[in-house]
Amino acid sequence: MNTGIWREYHEATKHTTQSLANSRHVLDWPNMPDPFRHYEGAPLLDLPADPAAPKIPTIALLEGAFGGTTAGTGAEFLSQLLFYSAAISASKLVSSNGYRYALRVNPSSGNLHPTEFHFFTRGLRRWPDGLYHYRPSSHMAEQRALNPFQEELDGISAPVVFILTSIAWREAWKYQDRAYRYCLHDVGHAWQSLVLAARATGCDSFARGQFPDDEISQLCRLNPDEWPMLIVELHGATIPLDDFRRSGAVAHKPEWSGGEANQLSHEQAVYPLLDRVHAATKLTKKLAQEGYGRTRRQIPENSFPIRPPEIHDFSAFGKIARARRSALNFQGGDRAISLPHLLTILSCAVQPLSADFADKRFIQLYLYVHRVQGLEPGVYGYDSSQRKLEKIHSGDQRVRAAALSLRQDMAANACVAFSLVGNLSSATRLYGDRGYRYVHFEAGAIGQALYLAAEALGLGASGIGAFFDNDVNSYLGLNSTEKQVVYHFAIGYPVPDPRMEA
Repeated sequence: MNTGIWREYHEATKHTTQSLANSRHVLDWPNMPDPFRHYEGAPLLDLPADPAAPKIPTIALLEGAFGGTTAGTGAEFLSQLLFYSAAISASKLVSSNGYRYALRVNPSSGNLHPTEFHFFTRGLRRWPDGLYHYRPSSHMAEQRALNPFQEELDGISAPVVFILTSIAWREAWKYQDRAYRYCLHDVGHAWQSLVLAARATGCDSFARGQFPDDEISQLCRLNPDEWPMLIVELHGATIPLDDFRRSGAVAHKPEWSGGEANQLSHEQAVYPLLDRVHAATKLTKKLAQEGYGRTRRQIPENSFPIRPPEIHDFSAFGKIARARRSALNFQGGDRAISLPHLLTILSCAVQPLSADFADKRFIQLYLYVHRVQGLEPGVYGYDSSQRKLEKIHSGDQRVRAAALSLRQDMAANACVAFSLVGNLSSATRLYGDRGYRYVHFEAGAIGQALYLAAEALGLGASGIGAFFDNDVNSYLGLNSTEKQVVYHFAIGYPVPDPRMEA
């Protein structure tokens, strides 16, 4: 059902010069949300440390190739999957106060990490069937319940099913009502982080956005501050299964293991506009069932007739996934990237998505080209169906790109910056207010591909969630009743971050 609440929310959370000048928001550091959810009292299951790194080249993986795994048990498989999709990968030290904070494989706005990874398992070798929550702070699985939940999952028969959730308060603490946008971006990043780690181990995946929110919340016994956003099922011959359970398991009533969700802050501020848009994008069981039964997205033969120049990429995915960082800034100057590298990055960004809402793509890329060998500076629209760049504005765009990105220098110092424009009206005509989520999921998924492709080619990248919405729309000549900017991004040569540790 399209109530139009998504539009009300989107308009109300746009950045303008006036809205920034009028803002009186001050970060309440003593009340900063805990970046880690855990279930106090829940049994902990070890995931083997330092799992084998997937060796498939990153660009090949991003363009659709599959790797393989040597995992012999469920614990080994889950360890490898989560270590390269959701685990802590490094830390930063703030020298002024000695505070150290963790970085993860999957990126997040403000490093606040609203996304949580819950998962159901069924038939894994030497791993109990049940519901688990991933604890990245210790790379362990919290056992929330035992026995299969197959009937409650409306017939999903995959041996591993992830429920990606959002804790909006983690983002709202800093970004207030606009935080819902960032939560959706982060789900898109986390989704693709999981999908790529699964593909690197030889597994296929399928995402379901059409599900009854309240029923899934109840099934997982989620805390009220945590909302289900996406269901991702994994399939594949490389998933280690018990032979006697390959044909199915007898359903038993779930046995809950206990464990209470930790309190993230002393108190949580209420943001009615954020809560209102989330409520509008929820589905009842009846509405969700209307979306079930969609087939995987089929790509017409020869839909991508123009191939980018061949790039020899020998960077293993395992290494790149763990090394991915959000650039603090970029070097600027005269150093450029090559046109073949840019075309490869674009090729990776527009690969098919496997989801029940991916029948049609809603995001178009616009590029602010600053320093690309063989390509004149200017603004270009990217036609993904033809693999063609169409010039919109000529000349040096560095000052303009920074100004549109809330005056952030990284958008000017990068070799190329991006506006990700979403056809919000088309998405909401197809899916009602729920389509608002899908546009942002797709933007986050593209962002994850941009991150990894850039890293694989020796570059750096950074997502930019803050921009002057209407100024971007106007500069790109968009019909804002249909298409609007939903995400910015930048790629270039990163400056060293003095706060980085191993």
